[in-house]
This record gives sequence, C-alpha cells and structure tokens, in this order.
Amino acid sequence: MKKRLPSPEHADTLSLNALRGLVTGLLERSQQAEARLAKLEADNIQLREENAALRLENTRLKLENQLLRDEIARLKNLPPRPPFRASGMERATEASPANHVAGRKKPRGPKLDVDRVSRQEILRIDAPSGSRFKGYRSVYVRDLVLKAELVHYRRECWVTPDGKTVLAPLPAGIIGGYGANLRRLCLMLHAQGQVTTQRLTTLLNDVGIAISKRQIVRLLTRQLEGFVAEDAALLHAGLVASPYVTVDDTGARHSHNNYYTTQIGGADFTVFRTTKSKSRLNFLSLLRGGYQDYVLGDAAFDYLKERRGNPPVVHGLRTFEPQHFCNQVPFMAHLADKGVDILNRQEIGTLAEAGLWGSIRHHGLMANTVIVSDDAGQFRVGNHALCWVHTERLLQKLMPTTAKEERLVTMVRDLVWRFYKALKAYQQCPSPQSAPAFRRRFDRIFTLRTGYEALDTLLERLHRRKNELLKVLEYPGIPLHTNASENALRTFVTKRKISGGTMSQDGRVARDVMLGLMKTCQKLGLSFYHYLGDRLGIGSEDHPIPSLPATILARA
Repeated sequence: MKKRLPSPEHADTLSLNALRGLVTGLLERSQQAEARLAKLEADNIQLREENAALRLENTRLKLENQLLRDEIARLKNLPPRPPFRASGMERATEASPANHVAGRKKPRGPKLDVDRVSRQEILRIDAPSGSRFKGYRSVYVRDLVLKAELVHYRRECWVTPDGKTVLAPLPAGIIGGYGANLRRLCLMLHAQGQVTTQRLTTLLNDVGIAISKRQIVRLLTRQLEGFVAEDAALLHAGLVASPYVTVDDTGARHSHNNYYTTQIGGADFTVFRTTKSKSRLNFLSLLRGGYQDYVLGDAAFDYLKERRGNPPVVHGLRTFEPQHFCNQVPFMAHLADKGVDILNRQEIGTLAEAGLWGSIRHHGLMANTVIVSDDAGQFRVGNHALCWVHTERLLQKLMPTTAKEERLVTMVRDLVWRFYKALKAYQQCPSPQSAPAFRRRFDRIFTLRTGYEALDTLLERLHRRKNELLKVLEYPGIPLHTNASENALRTFVTKRKISGGTMSQDGRVARDVMLGLMKTCQKLGLSFYHYLGDRLGIGSEDHPIPSLPATILARA
C-alpha cells in the first residue's frame, strides 16, 4: 500500500522529518504528473499525425474514386459527374417575403375555370310523395374525353371544261391519313411529357388507333417548317430585345456520334441548338441568329484587338469601309488573297470569329446584351458576366487535409455567401452610390491570404475576374447565376436519358425546336397544348396564341 502523506493544511504541527517527507512526496507526485502530461502530449501529437495521415489518405481515395467515376462515364460516352453537391448559396440567401407567415398554408377557394362549362346535366331523383322541391346543388366535375375516331371524308371530284380535275381539299393538318388532333397529342406527349415513341405507339393502339411507330416518328419530325421558322425568329427576337442571355451546353448523341447541345435563353425565351462542336466559333455562329454572312468592320477589328490578333495580318485586312461576305467561301478566299496562312488553324479561327462577331453587330444583335455563363471558354465573348453559383462551387471542390484548412474554407465561403446576399439586395434597390463599396468589399474578400496555398491561388484567380463577377453593379437586371440554363438543359438531359439520341437531321431539328418552343411557352405563361393547336389550325377562338417572337419584342 502507498504511504499516506500528512495533510499540508496542518504542516505547522509537523516535525522537521515529517515536513521533509511531505515535501519529498509532493515532489514525487509533481514529477509523476509531469511524466503523465508528457505522455499525453506525445499521444496527442501521435494522434494528430495519424489524423493528418488519414485525411491525406481520405483525400487521395476521393480523388481516385472520382477518377474511376469519370473513366466509367467516358467509357459509357457520358459527361463526367461533378465531385460535389449542388450549392445551397442561392436558396440560403433568398429573402423571405414580408407577407409570409410561417406554418400558414395557402387558403383554398373555388376553381377559376367554372365559367367555361362545356356541358350541363340535371340529375333527377324519385323523391317520396309530399316532398318539397328546394332547387339544385351544383357540383363541377373535370373530366377528359379520349376516344379514337375514324372519319370518312368523301371529297367531291369535278372536271373543268378545259379537262382539269378539281378535288375538294382536306381539312388543315391531315398528314398521311392522320388528323391534326392526333398529331398535337403526339407532339405534346413527346416533347412535354417525355413519352417515348414506343410508348406512344402502345398508348394509341390501346385507345383504338391503328398506327405504327414509324408513322409516329413521321408525325413528330416531318412538315415542321412553320415551327422551325418561328423558332429561328424566336432566337433573332431574343438576341435583339433581351437585356441578357444565360448560356450552357451538354453532350448529345446524334447518328452514333458525340454532338453538343447549346442552350441560349433569356427571361422570355429559350432555344436549343445541337451541333458537332462546342467551340467559340460554333457559339458565335449561333449568335448570328440564322444569318450566314461574315463582316469585317469596326466590331470585327475590335474583337481582333481584344484577342490579340497578329498585327501585320490585321493591318493588311483593315479598310475604310466594312467588307461584307455572303458566306464562308468568299470570306476564306479573301483571307487567302491577303496572304493569310490558311493552314494556320489558330489564326484562321480567330479571324473567322472576328468575321462572325462583325456579322452579329452588323445585324443589330447583342447590342448591350450581357452573356451570363459558367466560365466555359467558348462563352467568354462580348459583354460577359460570370455565374456566382459556379464560382462558389470552386470553393466546394477544394479538398482540405487539415482541420485548420477546413476552417479557412468555411470562413471564406461564409464571406462569399454574405456578399452574394448583399448583391441580391442591391438588385432589388440599385444604387450607383453603393457600387464602390461593393468593389472594395470584393477586394477585401478575394485578396485574403490564408496560408492555405490552394485556397489562396483560387482567390487570386477569382479576383482577376472581378469585372465579370460584379457586372450586376452596371446591369442590375441580369441574373447572378445560370440556374435558368441548367433548368432548361435538365429537360433536354431527361429526354436524352429516356429517348436516347437522334439518327436523322429531321429528328435532331425537331427535338431542338419543340423543346425550345415548349420552354418558351412556359416562360411566357402560355399553354403549349393550345399553342400546338393554334399552329396546326385546330385552335379555338377561346385560346388564340400570338406570335412568340412578336410577344417577346412587345414585352421588351
């Protein structure tokens, strides 16, 4: 047993030997406590080292796992899956409406469609004798009538005095023995309902319509000239009138090859274009709005100056008057005559981009339009702004290996979220006097030096994009993100997963056009079903649908 030391509280009553024993015991206890503390510190250091090693190993495994996922996606011809979750910055910084009361549901009331009753029936009952009639109680029932109909048209046939045969015309919208109502249903279910052609065939056969899958494909892809023309005019009107466009792209399959679908949309319109390339040259050709010409004017040479074109070549091409070329052939011939090396793909590409930009400005497109993108290089043209949500995602992609680095990333993300919330408030009440304060605050955040090398490099990189990130201070009406483009492309991606790719050019054009018109109708608050009926000639007077391009221009 350990020898019990006398209590230090009564040391004045102890003898000299007892005091010496007490001091010696206390020194031994102090040394033992110091030894245990040193052991605990050594264990703590060892645990920290093991924790850091585990963090490094965890980061390495995450990277290896992501590389394997990307490789699997590449082998399946799919785009790589992003290694991070969707940002919650946009939702977290939304201001709650002033009249919103937590926990209170929206009050229910009568439907707003009771003024268009299509049929009225009186339901009678055998009442006992002596009963008194008290009137009626109304019940509105909404139902759908879907039935197959086979119409036999007997067309009058006449022979004129000069021997020509005159035949009574069929009603509008009939294609190959199938009526416009059937075609409208197929177009709506396929584009808006994401129903495949095989399921459409099964559905219609079960209803009682004898139709093949091949015929349904014809109804979906043939004789869409009117829709294609309106879609082209829609893009032109949007590029003329819209104060901004948000852009994005995604992979697509066409004729067993990899293609790319580019989405261009504003507040009132959306268009899709599927092409074989996703280059800046391709994007500029889409921004021409259907024109095929090239123009070497002031706008083109300003573009070359911004892109640091070859000065001797630029000087040789400059003239007093703008030069207009109807298409690519005379434009390339002109470059060859001026001594431009046609085999230099980089130089030819830059000159072609300048000619396209000159054509865009020559036709009055993209005058003050801001292009909001996710920082993909092909979209960085003209008056460009960056998406803040994609910018914040770069912070999520960092993989800190220590607790200190995690705290630093969290701190910077919190600063970015607060700044983003302030920018959203600025959009609601723009004040040019407060713009310098926002710029100074931006500098304070993105010039921080935390000691975490990857984070500091990212902040320095984002600080160089200051003008594009703060474009909202000059144009408060533009969005701070490209969520609208991603939402529109989600419709396309869903269709790609369900229906796969396209094989013919008619199918590719039909998919882009119908999806674009459907999304545009949604933005304009129009019924896509009524729109199809109006354009196919079977619309009713109760639902007239105006021209979509004219509607966009009128709103502007």
